[in-house]
Amino acid sequence: MHQAHDDPRIGLVLVGFSPAERLAAIAGHLGWPGLVLSDPARELYARLNVGRAAWWRIYSPGTLLTYTRAVLTGTRLRPAVEDARQLGADAVLVDGMVTSLWRPRSPDDRPAAAVVLAAARAAVDSRI
Repeated sequence: MHQAHDDPRIGLVLVGFSPAERLAAIAGHLGWPGLVLSDPARELYARLNVGRAAWWRIYSPGTLLTYTRAVLTGTRLRPAVEDARQLGADAVLVDGMVTSLWRPRSPDDRPAAAVVLAAARAAVDSRI
């Protein structure tokens, strides 16, 4: 779930490689307040040098523990419908230039939303 922010100087953009309809459904489910873009050719991923993770990073001890808990509590697991090895990234851009970039090494290696928003605020503030 995203963390809401109240800074009108910062726009949120979700970019995925799924078809636009699927991304719109995900954004709606998450309550995503920003723009949603589909990049099926993964051109942005390539420009940011965001690769795919090795299978042992995807099925890390943390991920396996999550699956184990789900099975023990009777939670139904859904099979991945996308490229589970594509980790994505979090970035702050100012005037089209990347000022901060986080490339996760595993699904549980993402920065907190507060960290990304703080970097975005700092980037905007440095331009004033």
